[in-house]
Amino acid sequence: MSPSPPLPSEAELNQLAALLKQFGCPGDRASVMASQLDKRARQLSTEKGKAYPEALAHLLKLMRQGWAAKEKGL
Repeated sequence: MSPSPPLPSEAELNQLAALLKQFGCPGDRASVMASQLDKRARQLSTEKGKAYPEALAHLLKLMRQGWAAKEKGL
């Protein structure tokens, strides 16, 4: 089991929210979604024994694909 990474700083969550906005996340929801994404990445890291950055990257990839599909009307 991987040790839990330190909690993100407010600046790190803001960076994550900015990235989510670039992917198509509505601006008024980006901060909440960034916190939720961080929490889920921590859960995956613990459950799957993956490194936190790997879990976070996986989730970001899925979110980017989802918003891209939504923009295309799929």
